[in-house]
Amino acid sequence: MKVKLFPKETYAKLLVMALPELTRFIEESEYKVEVDELARTYSGIDLIEFATHLNLARTFIKLTEMTLGEPHDLIVEYLRRMDIREIKTILRGKAYGASDDEILRVLVPSGELSLEFLQSLVRKPSVEDVIAALRGTVYFEVIKDIDYSESLMKLEDALDKFYYTRLAALVSQITGSSLYLRVVRMEIDVANLKTLFRLRNAGISGARALEYIVPNGLYLAYQDIAKMVDAPFEEFVSFLSKYPYWSAISDIVSDRMASLSGVELRLEKYLNEHVWKQSTFYPLTVLPMLGYMLSKDTEVANIQAIARGKEAGLSEDIIKEHLIL
Repeated sequence: MKVKLFPKETYAKLLVMALPELTRFIEESEYKVEVDELARTYSGIDLIEFATHLNLARTFIKLTEMTLGEPHDLIVEYLRRMDIREIKTILRGKAYGASDDEILRVLVPSGELSLEFLQSLVRKPSVEDVIAALRGTVYFEVIKDIDYSESLMKLEDALDKFYYTRLAALVSQITGSSLYLRVVRMEIDVANLKTLFRLRNAGISGARALEYIVPNGLYLAYQDIAKMVDAPFEEFVSFLSKYPYWSAISDIVSDRMASLSGVELRLEKYLNEHVWKQSTFYPLTVLPMLGYMLSKDTEVANIQAIARGKEAGLSEDIIKEHLIL
């Protein structure tokens, strides 16, 4: 499965293709079954997005079916992030007035929540109704009492905290899972770094900012984060420079960043590369499967970013800035 992923050189080819050429290329690749299946109903950008989403969902479901015991449990729990991603997508869509069709086109049902259930959530008229419809799932208890009137970020943060806390607890109970736990804690660091940048952009600091921080990261201790949320920019950068993640973002961080997408993409790339290296060093662990899952998810995101960029008439350089390569 790993050898079927697109090598980096392929993206250089995709960037110079027109949208029809891109569609043909995708149809001749690992996504052929899904493209052929959906070609009668969709075309253009819609066909690419739906086909790649469907392929991603089927791939992750296949991974759960081909594993047993503790590896299976770890993968199922890891894929809970997909359920949370779908819930957050639906909540954002309802909050910002997106149509049901617009929300449905970006769903990737590859966790425990079925497509039918997610579709039922999409049909709910409001954020409140979506939350109420989650009753009976583990997610309802997490967000049912949260006041999100100021920002949906409170709901999203609560779901992320629940995910990482539960995953770290499960992994720590499994014998020989120290490498996996290290990766999970590194993911927590990356999530917290993204949150720190967003909080600073939003002008949120102090105890209010710390509500959004996920505990038990690998390198970023909670007490250090508490100092960083209130630090002036120069001091904030000084703190960041102590951590290995700084090497990935040092050349683009400034106090006048109009967008955080570059920083977030660099951090995700750093994490992906780390997991791949670890999976190479420890091939008889669950890490190779984890590395594959991250890379497959990234591949689909890159294909869709290129397709959307072509549809919008963006230049190759601008599209490339939004890819994780």
